[in-house]
Amino acid sequence: MNVVDYNRGAWNHEVESGNPWTVPVGPEVIAAARAGQWQVLLTENKAVPRDWFPPLAGIDLLCLASGGGQQGPVLAAAGAKVTVFDNSPAQLDRDRLVAEREGLALRRVQGDMADLSAFADGSFDLVFHPVSNLFAPAVRPVWREAFRVLRPGGTLLAGFLNPDLFIFDLDAADTGRLEVRHALPYADLTHLGEAELEARRRQLQPMEFSHTLDDQIGGQLDAGLVLTALYEDRHRDSTIARHMPTYFATRAVRPRG
Repeated sequence: MNVVDYNRGAWNHEVESGNPWTVPVGPEVIAAARAGQWQVLLTENKAVPRDWFPPLAGIDLLCLASGGGQQGPVLAAAGAKVTVFDNSPAQLDRDRLVAEREGLALRRVQGDMADLSAFADGSFDLVFHPVSNLFAPAVRPVWREAFRVLRPGGTLLAGFLNPDLFIFDLDAADTGRLEVRHALPYADLTHLGEAELEARRRQLQPMEFSHTLDDQIGGQLDAGLVLTALYEDRHRDSTIARHMPTYFATRAVRPRG
């Protein structure tokens, strides 16, 4: 399976199905952002601290694997020069709809989050990467590319799942039962039975992959970034989240010189 191609179609389907992460922000959110009242999410519930951001006016900002008409338009309305990069054309179309509705200058580029060859070295002051790398088979290439396209002194803000989440049978957890099922690291393609995997394909569910903290945090450090802050978050209405954090968010910078 070509995971990038499959997940592109799966996320186009998520847009058609009304997944909450595909629903564009309303005019009132953009109006508030233009007035300086804005917040965005790297994870599900906690807003990113404002002091994690540099002043947004005029900076070059990449929303990485962040289509859906949510974070990109808000950050553009707050003053940044935003490029939204996403694997799903339908997700990017959500950003187009908001940009046209609100008169925002918003560049959209379609592609694989692990391949940012569309951009030159040092193109951006800030890379904003909300929870999405669970749809990538390997995450270290994502961090290396983020480092490359950042300017010295630039910032990477990233959200990702707690890898321990994947030890559980997530379908059972949705019904309120916690069942330890999988060894880590996890991948749908190798951990699910043939019948389960075929059912996911028929339903066009995105293929998911856990990534170790060695790869999520250590991978950022090995790429050359310096970690400066971290927080935890939890899913809403989740049996697992009643027992442990299910998300992490990190702030890292590319050193100067």
